[in-house]
Amino acid sequence: MTDSADIYAALTEIFNDVFMADDMKLTPTLSAKDVAGWDSFKQIEILVAVEARFGIKLNTKEIDALKNVGDLADVIAKKTS
Repeated sequence: MTDSADIYAALTEIFNDVFMADDMKLTPTLSAKDVAGWDSFKQIEILVAVEARFGIKLNTKEIDALKNVGDLADVIAKKTS
């Protein structure tokens, strides 16, 4: 089972990699509107990296329901429990 701290640590690594940063601070409410350059292409990069990192597959319904990082973390927690 993956806990919240592990999920956020992994997501922080993924986001820093995707956005070529080293100081991103992820919060449950963080969304695309809060991050410069977070467009549909970056979204795909994030989701592909999440699937690879956690060994999960996200379906269209799950992806469409994502509004922020907290939603993504919740889906990861459900799929890895």
